[in-house]
Amino acid sequence: MATHSKDYDFSSIEPRWQSFWAENGSFRAEASSPKPKYYVLDMFPYPSGAGLHIGHPEGYTATDILSRYKRAKGFNVLHPIGWDAFGLPAEQHAVKTGTHPATNTQANVDNFRRQIKALGFSYDWDREINTTDPAYFRWTQWIFLQLFQRGLAYVDERPVWWCPALKTVLANEEVVDGKSERGNHPVERRALRQWVLKITAYADRLLKDLEGLDWPDSTKRMQEAWIGRSEGAEVRFGLEDPSLDDLVVFTTRPDTLFGATFMVIAPEHPYVDKLTTPEQRDAVETYRKQAAAKSDLERTDLAKDKSGVFSGAFAINPANGQRVPIWIADYVLMGYGTGAIMAVPAHDERDFEFAEKYQIPVVQVIEPSDHSSNGSGKVELPYTGDGVLVHSDDYSGLKWAEAKQKITADLAARGKGKATVNFKLRDWLFSRQRYWGEPIPIVWVNAADYEAIKAAGEVQLPAEAITYEADGTTHYALPVPATALPLELPDVESYLPSDNGESPLANATAWVDIWYQPTTGAAVPATEAQPEGEDWVRGRRETNTMPQWAGSCWYYLRYLDPKNTEAIASPEALHYWRSPDLYVGGAEHAVLHLLYARFWHKVLFDLGVLPEDEPFKRLFHQGIILGEDGEKMSKSRGNVISPDTIIASHGADTLRLYLMFLGPLEAMKPWNPRGIEGVHRFLLKVWREFVGRDGEPAAKIVDDASQESAELTKLLHETIKKVGEDTENLRFNTAISQMMIFVNALQKAPAISAASARSFVQLLAPYAPHLGEELWKLLGGAAPVQAASWPDYDEALLVTETQKLVVQVNGKRRGEIVIAKDADQDAALAAAREDDAIASHLNAGEIRRVIYVPGRILNIVVA
Repeated sequence: MATHSKDYDFSSIEPRWQSFWAENGSFRAEASSPKPKYYVLDMFPYPSGAGLHIGHPEGYTATDILSRYKRAKGFNVLHPIGWDAFGLPAEQHAVKTGTHPATNTQANVDNFRRQIKALGFSYDWDREINTTDPAYFRWTQWIFLQLFQRGLAYVDERPVWWCPALKTVLANEEVVDGKSERGNHPVERRALRQWVLKITAYADRLLKDLEGLDWPDSTKRMQEAWIGRSEGAEVRFGLEDPSLDDLVVFTTRPDTLFGATFMVIAPEHPYVDKLTTPEQRDAVETYRKQAAAKSDLERTDLAKDKSGVFSGAFAINPANGQRVPIWIADYVLMGYGTGAIMAVPAHDERDFEFAEKYQIPVVQVIEPSDHSSNGSGKVELPYTGDGVLVHSDDYSGLKWAEAKQKITADLAARGKGKATVNFKLRDWLFSRQRYWGEPIPIVWVNAADYEAIKAAGEVQLPAEAITYEADGTTHYALPVPATALPLELPDVESYLPSDNGESPLANATAWVDIWYQPTTGAAVPATEAQPEGEDWVRGRRETNTMPQWAGSCWYYLRYLDPKNTEAIASPEALHYWRSPDLYVGGAEHAVLHLLYARFWHKVLFDLGVLPEDEPFKRLFHQGIILGEDGEKMSKSRGNVISPDTIIASHGADTLRLYLMFLGPLEAMKPWNPRGIEGVHRFLLKVWREFVGRDGEPAAKIVDDASQESAELTKLLHETIKKVGEDTENLRFNTAISQMMIFVNALQKAPAISAASARSFVQLLAPYAPHLGEELWKLLGGAAPVQAASWPDYDEALLVTETQKLVVQVNGKRRGEIVIAKDADQDAALAAAREDDAIASHLNAGEIRRVIYVPGRILNIVVA
């Protein structure tokens, strides 16, 4: 029998059991099993240099409790962990220090792993993954190739933030008021060649399939808003210059077409130079430079003052043939819709403000249905509601919905429009001008070599060639064959982008400029002699890298079979584990991560790789743990608390229990250092109730079950039922409350049977696993406790013969009575009269009315 100190010595208990679990592979998931499977997934962490703070383990603790509970309930549980380790912070550290990003990343991973293991989480460490591991990103690159070969990837010039002083591309969040967040240097918009993924091809399915998911309603709404499906019409406005095609706009309100008194195009619209008249050239160029210094968020801020410049050109309104001026304004973005809008100032607040500022006519064409249809009713403009058409020629008097259909049909008949569906969702800007990311497995070749390779038919190419123009030459994209993956990063001398905005990889000339064999992916530096053989061509590797999103799009699949060298996972593993049964993570990833993962998953499903078309059937967002000051934890605020500190002072079990006891898992909760003391006292109380001074089981733990009171036995079975149900439903705080109630009762009880003591330890073990293991061993259980089956409760013991009833007199609570469960109103009233405290309020008058709800309330009205 192991010896124990008088008090709960967590500092020796916890490391000992962590070592036991590691040495015995206690949480290893079986590749297949006759047991039902349960796959619980955490949003894996980015291993920053700061390490975990106290808010990070909240979701991990919740999934760990559920995982341990499910194992005890007989499930084959997969609970894995890994690292989302590519990304900008590691690259910035490399730029600053000159050390390879891999070096810093590995140190951060090691620290995170140490911290997570110290919390006792029951991860299957044999399945640990890292997105920067070539054995992992080989398959990220493979998935990109599937997208490429099926026409779901293309190249386009897109504007990015460029900082000349830092010689780097910046993300939107790194730009503040037109300057770099780091160094406060001026930045500019620069069009760079980018890889883009056609997520819009899946927009309808991404929207429709939300219906069947067990997700928070708020998350579904955010996804719906981001996808932004809207039905309307595509309208073609002719131009006075016959050499130019029509300007195309999308509108959800074609019924307001007669009120379109001007058009607005984005400063980046390709027609800007063609439409701008000589007289307006200088004004337009000045405005475009001003717009280039603004972020998309600043440009579309509804509260900002609207600005624009007249191009000098006019379009023709297809509804009435009238000339409408074409303005250039930054509140229209090239990345949304067609980059052009028809402006109807009488019925749009943004257009109205713009028209008032620049004295553009405002023509009302909709009035409320309760007004006359001749336009005589006074309506405050802009009017954005529904109604009937006015000032709209033959359509006047029609209700807006009918007019919308009729105008759209008439436009289609004249070749000036058509009914269509538009999405707010834009294609995914996929590439980054960074070093620390997955290399994109593409080699660029010239037209002649591409055509010869295509004719040979030995390389799988998209139906339409992907090209870009540079220096008067067209470059064609060839895929690196899957057999040549992974394509790894070369060593570079500097992690700064090149002078022209390309990534640091562009400076690795021996890696970039190559002789290339398309069928095998073999490559040698172009500085060497061309290898023998006819199938070698001159090529240039893609120098953009993938965004950090790429590795996190599919990581949940790699956990299923992480060492597979032939596929992302075997068909057997994919069909056995399928999608996670529960996915837990922060609401900050409610849109992009989930959207991108769903897109990739659906593509793989369409390819026949996956058995299901949705990756995450059930999703739960844990709340944020705020600092003691009520603010979000951050280093800049100085309110960050390291879990290392709490583990050292109170133990991992205390921290786990406290994080779950703070409140509902989904709620936002402030950290309270005083509260953790209370939880620690609870665990200490448990220890002292179960462990005697001699290190043996406490004297009140007896073998003879008859010595245990019926009340304690009943409470234990109530606790087994409630803790099980609450754990299943992620109500961890109320499960802990119930365990506290039981321990308080145990303190007053003279005896508890050894069997009952073991049952309680089993309930506690998922929440405080180290203490659970220690007590289980002390009580003679076969170690480890996590391998023991969850205790059953006896329904017969939960039947209550009596009921507690709140008694009110004239609506005010006056006390409680205990009566038979089947007592009628007369019996309840008689019991109330016998209670002295209640009777004193009844003697003051005559009972006029009695309201009796069995099991809940007795309300007596006295006059």
